[in-house]
Amino acid sequence: MDLRTMDLNADLGEGFGVWRLGDDSALMSVVTSANIACGFHAGDPLIIRLTCRAAVAHGVAIGAQVSYRDLAGFGRRAMDVPFDELAAEILYQLSALDGIARSCGGRVSYVKPHGALYNRVVHDRGQAAAVAEAVLSFDPSLPVLTLPGSVLAEVDDELQVVSECYADRAYTPEGTLVPRRSPVAVVTDPQEVAERAVRMAVAGEVEAIDGTVVPVSARSICVHGDTPGAVELARSVRGALSDAGVQIIPFV
Repeated sequence: MDLRTMDLNADLGEGFGVWRLGDDSALMSVVTSANIACGFHAGDPLIIRLTCRAAVAHGVAIGAQVSYRDLAGFGRRAMDVPFDELAAEILYQLSALDGIARSCGGRVSYVKPHGALYNRVVHDRGQAAAVAEAVLSFDPSLPVLTLPGSVLAEVDDELQVVSECYADRAYTPEGTLVPRRSPVAVVTDPQEVAERAVRMAVAGEVEAIDGTVVPVSARSICVHGDTPGAVELARSVRGALSDAGVQIIPFV
């Protein structure tokens, strides 16, 4: 029998100064990949360093969670950034995180856009091309996490793209994420989140908000670090996947 495998990722290091968001230390013991904020939507040099140290100590893969330059909006506000400027900003974030990660005994092993940028590159070829250009100029071997069907997979044949799905986010019938302004955008019940994760990992599908079934082919499942009860959700997801015979390992 083929053994199914799945990566479990979460957004970490999203505090700033004295302000903290989520329980990074607890989540680090559950996930296999950490999407670490690079300072443009959250995170600062000390938080980045501490998060990288924790990831290395737990054997968790380090991913660069690159974002629009939007600290005030947590990277969730739509922006129109020129190609060259966006590519340079992505490259800046990658370089900063990788430098700190290497000083801690690790390295950046993948990239994941954050927030508004993440949703934008699903359909905007120009912004997706800027992300691809930055990643390829930094390290062509780095894969990028995105939604299935994202145009990010089409803008450059050299770019490695890995599909992911969301256990704690609602889906539209088109297979995209329900915008956060909707009251049903985030799923917070641990049992429901765990059941959704198993269905996505085993059956390759998820139920959209209108009841239709959307196909999902993914190698990684995300649980947001800022979702209420994130640690309990992540533990529920990991336990349910293991019970379903899914091996939890990094995708890189």
